[in-house]
Order: sequence, then structure tokens, then C-alpha cells
Amino acid sequence: MKRIVIIAAALLSFLARTAWAQSPTDAIALEQQHKWAEAEAVWKAVTDRNPGDADAFASLGVDLSRQKKYEEAAAAYRKALKLNPKLPEIQFNLGLAEFQLGHFSAASAALRTYLETDSTSLQARTLLGMSYYGERKFELASQYLEYGARADPSNAELQQKLAESCLWAKKLKCAQEGFRKLLQNNPESAQTHILMGEALDGLERTQEAIAEFQAAAKISPKEPNVHFGLGYLYWKTQQYEEARQEFKRELELDPTHAQALAYLGDTDWKNNLGDAALPLLERAVKLNKNIRIAYVDMGAIYLQKKKYKDAEEALTRAVTIDPNLPDAHYQLSRLYQATGRSGEAEKELRKVKQLHEKADSLAGKMPVTPAAADPGDAK
Repeated sequence: MKRIVIIAAALLSFLARTAWAQSPTDAIALEQQHKWAEAEAVWKAVTDRNPGDADAFASLGVDLSRQKKYEEAAAAYRKALKLNPKLPEIQFNLGLAEFQLGHFSAASAALRTYLETDSTSLQARTLLGMSYYGERKFELASQYLEYGARADPSNAELQQKLAESCLWAKKLKCAQEGFRKLLQNNPESAQTHILMGEALDGLERTQEAIAEFQAAAKISPKEPNVHFGLGYLYWKTQQYEEARQEFKRELELDPTHAQALAYLGDTDWKNNLGDAALPLLERAVKLNKNIRIAYVDMGAIYLQKKKYKDAEEALTRAVTIDPNLPDAHYQLSRLYQATGRSGEAEKELRKVKQLHEKADSLAGKMPVTPAAADPGDAK
């Protein structure tokens, strides 16, 4: 009996030593069988034994990434790079892990470092473009996404992100061309018709933009913002009754749509319906305190009602939002004249004469909602 106990104890000791002695070779063998969790355990054992082994931490990060454990993977990659900064592929893998976590700024930093060692990497350039897209740095995103889009013209998602980046970076011809290609492949995409309409409006082809929004509304009448966008284009071309109907349709779908409330209020104000306009405008600024046109109209209505204090507050807010448009300055000059402040009135009139109406486009009114794509696997 004693001999059996001794043998059992010896066997347990041998097994413990064997487990402790697991090596990188064992981890690689497990990886070849796609046993990522088991390989992870081996790499953790290796790094516990040798906390200065940069390659082991790098390999641990890869196996963690393969299991979508991106927080842990990023930590392992950072440890590897701290031990050995000359691991360029690990910079790429760190960038990929941070991207998957939605940490776009951290992803961009790692990918820029990687590209210093391999400036021709199409995968890294494309992923950097997607990271800039996630950061809403659309000018940079368009530059880097162009490489991937050119190399893979059949990748609709990549083409979409490039076209959107061009639109929001105000590279409108690039955007128009991108959306044109997308519509050739998928003419029933309401969202692409909307974005094409925004690009065309920015190019001052507003009637063509209206046609794109009409197509989008026909395909998907409940698409968010489609009726607001169409209403805005009607409003811009002074088709106020058509604009009013579209703003109302948007508000039926979303009663809290602040832009639709503001422009519906403005349409009523332009039709001399100040009493109907004012509550719409006041609701709009409660929902969004940065809608300049609502404050201009509120100021004009308050002025008409001789509510001078309210008028001044609204018009001053409009000027704060954008001091380079003349309408708020003109209304302020009327207010100051009505309240006996002739010097200030004259000053505002001089500003009106100096300023010119800026062409405004729909792209500045529609929401920007980037969504990242799955960029691929770790190296």
C-alpha cells in the first residue's frame, strides 16, 4: 500500500513538472489544430515563467484575438511592444484589436506606427482609413480608404465608406461618383439615394438632388430623415407648401425631430403664420440648442410682439451660433432701432452690408452616423 502511495505521489510530481514545462512548441502545435483557448493557456504559462519574453506575449495576443478577447489581446500586444518595440506586425495587431474595441484613436496611432515600417501595406492603409472614419476624420479617411476601394472595386461596404467620407469631407465629385457606382449595383438602396442627393445638392444640382430624395422616399417612405431632407430641398427652392408636407411627414415618424420642427416653423413664419410658428420653434430649440434658423425666426416673432428682451436673447444666440450670416444682424438692427439704440442699430446694418449669404447645403443638416466594418484577422 505504501509503495502505491509513493508511486502515485511520484506520478503527480511528474505531471506537475510536465505541465510547468509546456513550451512555445506545444502552443504552436495547439494553434495548428485551431485550439486557441488551449494555446492561450500555454502562452500564459510561458509568459509566467519568462515575463521578459516579448514574442510569447505577442503570440498570446494573437490567440486572444482569435477568440475575440480584444481587451486582453490589446494588453498582451502592448506588453510585447514595451519589451521589444521592434515588432512591427504587433503594431498592426494592436491597431486591429483597438479597432475592434471601437478605440479608433488608439487604433490609428498603432497603424500609423506600423505603416512607418511597411508603407505599402494595403490592409494597414485600409484599416487606418476605417479608423479615421470611426474618428470622423473624413478627409483622412477618404485618402486611405481610396487605396482599398481601388484594389477591391467589388467590395460594396468599402466603396460606401469611401463615398460617405468624401461627402462629409466635402469632396463632392468623389462622393457623387462613388454613390453613382453603388446605385448601379443596388438601385433600390434608399440610403444611397439619400447620400447621392446630399452630394448633388452640395454641387448645386438641387433639382437632381430632389429627384434622388423622391426616389428614396418612394423606396422606403419610413426611412429616417428622408422626408426632412426632401422638405429641406423644397424649402431651399422656395416650394414652401411641398416643404411643409414633407416636414409634417417626418414629424409623424419622429415627433422629436428638431430640424423638422424648426423648418416647419420657419415655413409657417414665411407664410405670415407667426402664432403657429412660434411653438414649433420653441420646441425645436428645447430639443437642440444649436439650430440657428429657429433663433432668428423666434427673435423676429418676439420683435413683432414687442417682447424685446426675448427677441434680443434669441437673436444674440443666433449670432453666437454663426456670426457670418446677415439675417440675425438685420433683425438685431431692427430691434435696436425699435428700442432707441440707434448707434448699435447702425453697427448691425454695416455688418449686414459686409456679409453675403452663404450657400448652405443639405449635407450640413443631415446626421452623420459612421458605422465601422469588420476589418479582418490579426497577423
